[in-house]
Amino acid sequence: MPIKKLDNIFRPKRIALIGVSGNPNSVGGITLKNIVSGGFQGVIYPVNPKHEAVMGIPCFPDVKNLPKTPDLAVIMTEAATVPDIIKQCGEAGINGIIIMSAGFKESGEKGKLLEDKVKEQAAQFPEMRVIGPNCLGIIVPRLNLNISFANGMPRKGHVAFISQSGALCTTVLDWASQAKIGFSSFVSIGNAMDVTFGDLIDYLGQDTNTKSIILYIESLVNARSFMSAARAFARKKPIIAYKAGRFPESAAAAASHTGALVSEDDIYDAVFRRAGMARVFNIGNIFDFTDLIGRKRIPRGQRLAIVTNAGGPGVMATDALIARGGKLVSLSEKTMQQLNELLPPYWSHNNPVDVLGDATPTRYTKAIEIVLEDDHVDA
Repeated sequence: MPIKKLDNIFRPKRIALIGVSGNPNSVGGITLKNIVSGGFQGVIYPVNPKHEAVMGIPCFPDVKNLPKTPDLAVIMTEAATVPDIIKQCGEAGINGIIIMSAGFKESGEKGKLLEDKVKEQAAQFPEMRVIGPNCLGIIVPRLNLNISFANGMPRKGHVAFISQSGALCTTVLDWASQAKIGFSSFVSIGNAMDVTFGDLIDYLGQDTNTKSIILYIESLVNARSFMSAARAFARKKPIIAYKAGRFPESAAAAASHTGALVSEDDIYDAVFRRAGMARVFNIGNIFDFTDLIGRKRIPRGQRLAIVTNAGGPGVMATDALIARGGKLVSLSEKTMQQLNELLPPYWSHNNPVDVLGDATPTRYTKAIEIVLEDDHVDA
């Protein structure tokens, strides 16, 4: 499927909100508010035959009556209505679709059959690309584009976050706001009926604003395209993945969440390694890594220096480093000489660099600057 067509979703000029209601606290109401308050400069077409206007914006009965063809339609109606709406969108020439509606394969066999009908309708229109169903939406901060029912707009940054879980997206956004971390794109793919992780990695790999990608994965629909895209991206930029559903019990829970298929965890582990991706096993580590790779400088390799103001924590940090496959680097003679000139005579004279308990912020900062200038030090 052509990834270029994803521009209709990520760079729309006209957006139709199908099923938006006058309730400001509904999915549609929050999404409309986010688009407007986020600063979207394009045209918004609310579509609902029950309303003349929504939030003061004129409403249209259906997509056939819109004055111009939207690039993107966001569907938030009941699940049973979605197949027919997809058909209407395709006939109207709308090629970008986000389905926020739930009630598809994540809800059981009946929902799976309904999702198959949506797929069949979408397949009639080769240019159409679909994100969802059962998703939170997308956010592109640098374009002031928030097509989601999440709370607020994150900062602009260079990390792309792609998740199958909408709830996790809201948690990450709350954390990012407090930690002042920014994103290049923020994507909730839900059931990934059409647009998959592989498609998005390919697409974001061409985005100069995206320097790294974080993935929350419950299942992979097309492992081959995922592998191809991830290996190409990971050659130049880091990809970090958290795979949920590692055990049969949690995999069953994932199936009821986004309709994810149960699969052996060691297969995923091999896929991630072969693709050159870093895998984390604690969701809290994703937040740590998001902070790390969101910085201008990330570690070049495993040779680390430790700067501390106490011996005990330095020893503990060394244990943690070695246990995780890192290497305590030997500092160059030039670095040692500069540290001798800066620090008191009884500093550690080694790595870890103990700047001593009476170190001022200035001494600490200068010691770190000297260590980072050492060509042997990766971080």
